[in-house]
Amino acid sequence: ELGWTESVPYLDRPPSPLEFYREWVSPNKPCIIRNAISHWPALKKWTSAYLREVVGPKVVSVAVTPNGYADAVFQDRFVMPEERQMPFMDFLDIVEKKVTSPNVFYVQKQCSNLTGEFPELVCDVQPDIPWMSEALGKKPDAVNFWLGESAAVTSLHKDHYENLYCVISGEKHFLLHPPSDRPFIPYELYQPATYQVSEDGSFEIVDEKSEEKVPWIPLDPLNPNLEQYPEYAQAKPLQCTVKAGEMLYLPSLWFHHVQQSHGCTAVNYWYDMEYDLKYSYYQLLDCLTKAVNVL
Repeated sequence: ELGWTESVPYLDRPPSPLEFYREWVSPNKPCIIRNAISHWPALKKWTSAYLREVVGPKVVSVAVTPNGYADAVFQDRFVMPEERQMPFMDFLDIVEKKVTSPNVFYVQKQCSNLTGEFPELVCDVQPDIPWMSEALGKKPDAVNFWLGESAAVTSLHKDHYENLYCVISGEKHFLLHPPSDRPFIPYELYQPATYQVSEDGSFEIVDEKSEEKVPWIPLDPLNPNLEQYPEYAQAKPLQCTVKAGEMLYLPSLWFHHVQQSHGCTAVNYWYDMEYDLKYSYYQLLDCLTKAVNVL
C-alpha cells in the first residue's frame, strides 16, 4: 500500500543533500549506504590495540546487565542497566575475553558519548555527516560510540531522530518496522527500575519509585508470543545486516530491534526530526490504536 519493498535498498554512494531529502527523508524510507565512510581513518585504525592505547585507563560509562537486555521489559518492569564507571581497558579485557564475567557489558551511553567521553576518537570519524547536515539544515544533536558483546541486545523501540548508523567493525543486525505497523505493535506501561549489584555480585532489580511509568514494547520480535499479542502477526518486519564500512539511514519513528557481532564498533549520528505531517500521522495512528484497545 505504501509502495514499500520487502528489503532495505542499497545505495552505492552517498547521495547529494537534495537527492537524499527527496528520495529518503521526506518519504521516511530506510536505506543502506556504501562508500559513505570509506575515507574515515577509524575503519583501519580502530583495532583493540589502538583503542587500548588511545583511551586506555580513562574511566567511561558502561552498561552492565545480567542478560544483555538494557532498557527492556523484564519481570513486569522497564529495567535500565547498571551504569558502571570503569577504566576502558578493563572493559576491553572483558570484550576480548581476557577476563571472564557472567554479566554482559556494552558501551552504549546515548548522550553524545563520542564527543563527551571519547573525544580522543572524534578525529578518526567526522563531527557530522556534511550531506545530511545540509539536507536537514542542522547539525546532529548527538554522536554516539557503541562497542559491546554479542549478547547485548537492543529491545524493540523507536526514536524521534533521523539516525545515520555507521558500522566501523563487525556487523549490526536490524529488525525494522515502519511507523505504519504501530497498530500491530503492543505498548504497555511499566514501573521503571534499575539493575543494581548486590554484595554477593548478583543483580537485583530496584524500582525507581519517584519516576512515572514508562510506555514500552513487551514483545520480542525474534520470538513473538502471538497468543498474547495476536495483532503482531499482521506486522511486516524488515531485516537487514549493516557491515563494516556501511551506513544505515534509519528514519525517525521506525521501530528497530538490534543485535551485533561480538566486539562490533559503531558510531551513530542523531539529527532531530521535523515534527511535520509524518509526526502527525504517527500520532493519529497511535491515538487510534489506543482507542481501539480500550474498546
